[in-house]
Parts: sequence; structure tokens; C-alpha cells
Amino acid sequence: MSDVPTIPSQPAASPQAPGTPGVSRPSGTSADGPLRMCVLTLGGELFAIDLRHVGEVFEVESVTAVPSMPSYLTGVTNLRGTVITLVDLRGSLGLPAGQTSLPFAVVIRYGPRQIGVLVDHVPEIHTVAREQLLPAMQAGPVGARPCVSAVLRVDQRLGGVLEVPQVFAQVDGGSAAFPVM
Repeated sequence: MSDVPTIPSQPAASPQAPGTPGVSRPSGTSADGPLRMCVLTLGGELFAIDLRHVGEVFEVESVTAVPSMPSYLTGVTNLRGTVITLVDLRGSLGLPAGQTSLPFAVVIRYGPRQIGVLVDHVPEIHTVAREQLLPAMQAGPVGARPCVSAVLRVDQRLGGVLEVPQVFAQVDGGSAAFPVM
């Protein structure tokens, strides 16, 4: 294992009504005040997740494939005695799947459930003013990025804000028989 720090988490709250017209707030955020976001790269693109849903980041050392599962369910791994389902979101976000494995995983939680989202690099934590959130464009094929709720500017680059309940819904919808730990 590498010396990747654990990111403290708080219980996730349920989604609330948006504070800015046309922009959904990340799950469980209030209408005012800055947001703490975990900014990560996936397929070379920036994405952000509300920090309250992030449990930790770890280096993926081994993956056990599970037969007959959709391609975005990479398999499972053992994280200190806990089986974590690993998910590759590149395809569902309209990004090329690529032939390389992703070396890190961000454990995201929604209620009592958790999954490991595979990422390119160890993510960074940013404090984001609500004014930095822009409405998400629903361009491209129907449903190409259903879990992106807003667009965020980070260091002169734009990234999509991933809505955690929709990420879990996509995983559940793709394989209802696959238990998300």
C-alpha cells in the first residue's frame, strides 16, 4: 500500500432543492456557504464529488474479477478486511474506456453502502464557492452523463460534479444482482 491519506467523512444527507436556478446542489448541502469537494481525474477529465460522501482513497493492489458482470463493474478488492466493489465510470461518463487499469480508488458512500470508484490520480480537496457551480449541459447521447449535476471551474479547467445518488443508481440499474458493499 502507498501512503495515501484517509479523507475524513461525514454521514451523507439526502439531496435538497437547488440553491441556484438550473444547478443541482450536491447531495446534502445547504443553500449557502462553500462546498468541500474531492476533485479527481478520470480519463484525463476533471470530476468532483461532495467530500461528505468520500470515505478514503487507496491504491488498488489486486482486483478479483466477478464473472458475468457489466464491464463497468471491474471486480472487487479487499481493503483491510472489507470487500469493496470497484467501478470504472469512464464509459457511463462518455469517456473512452482505455486499455489501462486505473491505479487508485476513491471510496464513496451513500447511506450504509459504499463503492470504490477507480481514478487516474490521487484526488485533491478544494473548497468551492457556490458561484463556481454552473448548470450541467445535457449534451451528447441521451443519458450520456446522467450523474453529472453541475459544472465546476477548478484552476482554469472545467469539471463535472458527480451526484452520488445517481452514481449508485447507475450501478444498481446495470446489475441489480450485484451487491454493492
